[in-house]
Amino acid sequence: MGKKYENALKNVDVSKSYQIRDAIKAVVDNAFAKFDETIELHVNLGVDSRQADQQVRGTVVLPNGTGKTRRVLVIAKGAKAEEATKAGADFVGAEDIITKITANNWLDFDVCITTPDMMGIVGRVAKILGPKGLMPNPKSGTVTMDVTKAVTDAKGGKVEYRLDKFNNIHCVIGKKSFGVDKLTENYNTLITAIIKAKPAAAKGIYLKSVYVTSTMGLGVRVAQAI
Repeated sequence: MGKKYENALKNVDVSKSYQIRDAIKAVVDNAFAKFDETIELHVNLGVDSRQADQQVRGTVVLPNGTGKTRRVLVIAKGAKAEEATKAGADFVGAEDIITKITANNWLDFDVCITTPDMMGIVGRVAKILGPKGLMPNPKSGTVTMDVTKAVTDAKGGKVEYRLDKFNNIHCVIGKKSFGVDKLTENYNTLITAIIKAKPAAAKGIYLKSVYVTSTMGLGVRVAQAI
């Protein structure tokens, strides 16, 4: 561990659970990198990701955004392609985009949105997009006829939360520069969505552990378990 990390450890009791505002303040105050560190939420859930009826996945728009510029690709034709361009999509195309992804392994985008009628051709690159978390999905709102809303949400702070194989969810809630109030507001919005997404089949404690962290700094446990 570096000296800065060791100094940060002196300021935080890592064996303690903090109330959310105190946890975020501890993370922000001890984010020692010279750049504007990303603040993240990490949740371990009391579910079994191997069971289809215990999956947890959804999207939510953070009220203060994420602090990241997201490059949006829309795969659509005709009027919907024009709509995507007007909405501010960074890349718009159809078969030409599929060819570019296939031939060049082109993945210079953060979100892929498509209309339902285009899922047939998008399926050709599912094996490329899927492992990168870029495959459009109706559950995440990225397969839709409302292209304007999808692009606006993606640009404006929409995040997707989904369970990994270890029953964890990892999400960005903003930047250190946001300050405690805005980060707390984003946290509350996201954790509320995760709680509402609790599967009916889940038994016992649902939120087993909740941590907030910065890119280079400490992880602080939040006193929230239900």
